[in-house]
Amino acid sequence: MHALGIIGGGQLGRMIALDAKRMGYHVVVLEPQEHSPAGQVADEQIVAAYEDKAAIEELGKRCDVVTYEFENVAIESVEHLEALGHRVAPASGVLRITQDRLLEKRFVRDCGVATADFDEIERVEDLASAAMRVGFPAVLKTARGGYDGKGQWRANTLAEAHDAFAAAKGARLIFERFVPFVRELSVIATRGAKDDVVTYPVAENTHDGGILVTTVAPARVEKEVAARAAQMAATIGHKLGVVGTYCVEFFLTAHDELLVNEIAPRPHNSGHYTIDATQCSQYEQHVRAICGLPLARPMLMANAVMINILGEGKGDYLGGIPQLLADPSIVLHLYGKKHAVARRKMGHFTMLLEGPVDEMAIARARAAREKLAWAPDIPALHV
Repeated sequence: MHALGIIGGGQLGRMIALDAKRMGYHVVVLEPQEHSPAGQVADEQIVAAYEDKAAIEELGKRCDVVTYEFENVAIESVEHLEALGHRVAPASGVLRITQDRLLEKRFVRDCGVATADFDEIERVEDLASAAMRVGFPAVLKTARGGYDGKGQWRANTLAEAHDAFAAAKGARLIFERFVPFVRELSVIATRGAKDDVVTYPVAENTHDGGILVTTVAPARVEKEVAARAAQMAATIGHKLGVVGTYCVEFFLTAHDELLVNEIAPRPHNSGHYTIDATQCSQYEQHVRAICGLPLARPMLMANAVMINILGEGKGDYLGGIPQLLADPSIVLHLYGKKHAVARRKMGHFTMLLEGPVDEMAIARARAAREKLAWAPDIPALHV
């Protein structure tokens, strides 16, 4: 294979492209936004909507294999490529399941893996019966299209569930039991075309309003819990038939029960740490898998704390970078996005640790984040 196509031009596509370029591939990105983060580092960018059949066909013609950087792409475009004989990885069957939270939850249970109790909501009349079966507190989520906390509502009463239904404006919903978790965990895994699966160390995540803000690796859990999570992720990958890197997110309860929350059929924000802390990042593994190369057994060369850098709507220029990088344990990644609108993922940094991940190390990484500040003007250069 010589050419790799990516549907989607965001930061995940950018990091796939960077590793693909390092490995000698020609990279073509399809993304409606000009000069996208992925397009900036690719060989070519086709500026077109994901639903544009002519553009999708052009992407297929230029590439030996096509992948995607997020699961909310138009599945019709992926199916169209496959119908024309182009190879897409992961395939449309994987996308069909992971685009729909209800199909995804049912699939996970069919794998013999536990999830929170849930029910389907199509009409307002379904709320009362769902409340009886699932109970409160609950979270109502749109079955399709939600990400980073969007399309989700917490409900403690039937009245609040009705408010959530109204806010969803007729969208099909999943009514899910709220899980009082003690840890949010994720497993990054890669499955090759020969059904071989490798897993990265279990990571521990902290979210703010549905957006990931901190990841620590390895997670502060018992070895048995970590091994069980890795096995569940591998089982899901085998049964889903995904080719490429994927992520399984878990809730860990006070009784050490692991409940699958979501599957992402592509590299994941919580796996950013693998770029700097392992010998083969989740992005390189993805390229290896979809291009038919052998997978590498991940080796964690340093413990890590990853901090997301979010926009604040206060300006588009990031100050404090010299102060941040005065710490030699920090590696900075910025995504090339022009506008730092509030809560937009603009970059991240990874702090590599010589010792264990503990509260002191996490506090040190969060304090380093406070050295950064968004401003409306270009900061003065530090020489």
